[in-house]
Amino acid sequence: QVRLVESGGGLVQAGGSLRLSCAASGSFFRINTMSWYRQIPGNERELVATATSGGSTNYADSVRGRFTISRDYAKNAVFLHMNSLKPEDTAVYYCNADILPSPFRNANTYWGQGTQVTVSS
Repeated sequence: QVRLVESGGGLVQAGGSLRLSCAASGSFFRINTMSWYRQIPGNERELVATATSGGSTNYADSVRGRFTISRDYAKNAVFLHMNSLKPEDTAVYYCNADILPSPFRNANTYWGQGTQVTVSS
C-alpha cells in the first residue's frame, strides 16, 4: 500500500508563514507529479500547486508569489512553503501524488489525510 502523510498545519496570524510537508511511503516504481490541494467547507477541492518529476511547477493565481512548492526526490517528499498568509487561505490542505506502481502499470492517484491550516486576522 502507498501512503501519503502530511504535517505542518496549524494556526497562524495573517502575514505569517507555515511549511507543510508530505512524504510517500510503500512500494512503488516512480512518483510523477506531486501536488497540494485545499478545500474550504462547502467548496470543491481546488489545486494550489503542482510539481512534476522534471522540476516544473504551477500555482493557482491566488497563491502565486506567496507559496512555493518544492520536492525532495530522494525522500519522496513534497513541501509547501506558505508566506504572507491571509485569512482566505484557511482550509484543509491535502497532499496528492500520481504514482506508477511499476514500469508496466498505469499510474494511480493517492491522497493524504489532510492537515488544517487556519489563518487568523
